[in-house]
Amino acid sequence: MEPTTQAFQHRPISIKLWPPSQNTRLMLVERMTNNLSTPSIFSKKYGLLSREDAEESAKHIEDTAFASANEHYEREPDGDGSSAVQLYAKESSKLMLETLKRGSSLKVNGEVPVSKEVPVSENVSSPREIFFDISGGNRAFIEAEEAEELLRPLAGPGNSYTKICFSNRSFGLGAARVAEPILVSLTSKLTEVDLSDFVAGRPEEEALEVMQIFSSALEGCILKSLNLSNNALGEKGIRAFQALLRSQSSLEELYLMNDGISEEAAQAVCELIPSTGKLKILHFHNNMTGDEGALAISKIVKSSPALEDFRCSSTRVESEGGIALVQALGNCTFLKNLDLRDNMFGVEAGLALSEVIPLHEGLTEVYLSYLNLEDEGAIALANALKQSAPSLRVLEMAGNDITVESASTLADCIGTKKFLTKLNLSENELKDEGAILIAKALEEDHEQLKELDMSTNLIRRVGARVLAQAVVHKPEFKSLNLDGNFIPDEGIDELREIFKKSPDVLGPLDENDAEGEDHGGDDDEEANGDEDEDELGKKLTQLDVNQD
Repeated sequence: MEPTTQAFQHRPISIKLWPPSQNTRLMLVERMTNNLSTPSIFSKKYGLLSREDAEESAKHIEDTAFASANEHYEREPDGDGSSAVQLYAKESSKLMLETLKRGSSLKVNGEVPVSKEVPVSENVSSPREIFFDISGGNRAFIEAEEAEELLRPLAGPGNSYTKICFSNRSFGLGAARVAEPILVSLTSKLTEVDLSDFVAGRPEEEALEVMQIFSSALEGCILKSLNLSNNALGEKGIRAFQALLRSQSSLEELYLMNDGISEEAAQAVCELIPSTGKLKILHFHNNMTGDEGALAISKIVKSSPALEDFRCSSTRVESEGGIALVQALGNCTFLKNLDLRDNMFGVEAGLALSEVIPLHEGLTEVYLSYLNLEDEGAIALANALKQSAPSLRVLEMAGNDITVESASTLADCIGTKKFLTKLNLSENELKDEGAILIAKALEEDHEQLKELDMSTNLIRRVGARVLAQAVVHKPEFKSLNLDGNFIPDEGIDELREIFKKSPDVLGPLDENDAEGEDHGGDDDEEANGDEDEDELGKKLTQLDVNQD
């Protein structure tokens, strides 16, 4: 089951999505460069790359991801390209994380270091950690002979490997049996194990047996981090790992993304993971968990008071499961990152979340896009966030049927978040009036803002201009997305003039409708666009927005 690509899921598109334009590819490289060289939750764990290394790595990552996706597209050219886009996004994200794990020593010519020593402070007496990683290069099947060669460093006497990554290599039974005694010999040393995407393309029976071999070999490891993502586990796969899962008493990070976690599989996870209260990161992205599965996951969340990073996006959770999850989060007062995107929560779950948000003063990243919040849920959440999360850096509420009715409350909330680096309110119906209020909220103090996405919001010339003027002089600003709106040609010219010194900051406008045809809106409203602009011009004056 492939990850959902948010930008293409909720809007009907009748054109080919593949290949991306050169401008889109360049924008992705720039965004990845920033992510690799800018502090984030992942950089805290793996470190940062220099700007030069980040740019070089980002170009290589994009080339590799594009080649994989293009090859996939050529095999099914009659499609609209959406599956190629999904693969492109998935491979880019995966390679970025791998790059951060390896650090700036990554070679972009295809040669990847097998291990990396991570020195600790001279004032710390613990031994150096060494990361053993065979995930570089193209995805490949490996059998016994190649496994012996690849894993030889792990079998060497006196090694001090504490972290291993076997991702991106598909282990057959022969390779698994080679790995088994080696892993057994490391059980007293290993603290982090990444087995994501390590049985790809294998028949189910063989894959399950491989999982059982690895599970038994690693049983008893005192792990802090375990990644079993991208293995299409289902309930059978989860139970194949039961020996390993049951033995974990110190686990702080668990990743089960894109694993086909159904209701039954979620219940198996809940049954097998010990309730130690130590879990800090739990990622359940792109599964088919549903409401019943969410009820099981909520039990894990409730028993994890140390949780700092919770991701349960694209998991088919509706209102009942959503309410259970957010109520369980009330126990997690150390929460920093919350990602619930692309579920069917609805207004009631949004209201329930607004009641627990004030308990989380340390929130820095909040992703609430595509949850069917509507105005009622959006207003409740904006009011809750306004009173909490003073250090909020990322806020996403795209695709929630939010209208002008919510704009004032959203703007009041945003105005208090002086440390925002990214704001995404795309695919709503905020129109020019809402855009002006958001722009006014961002106009002062938000000096760290880097990205603003107000695409597909029924915005016309005035709203687009005011948004551009609000961000153009911010020292860290990198990306303004206004695509998919109703900006006339003269408005486009104004935007380009505003950004003439930094043209790359203004995103593509390929899907902008210069004629302003709102196919889902009111005919009278479309006919009175000029009158709307006159009225909005008055509001600009009243709001004292600088138009120079």
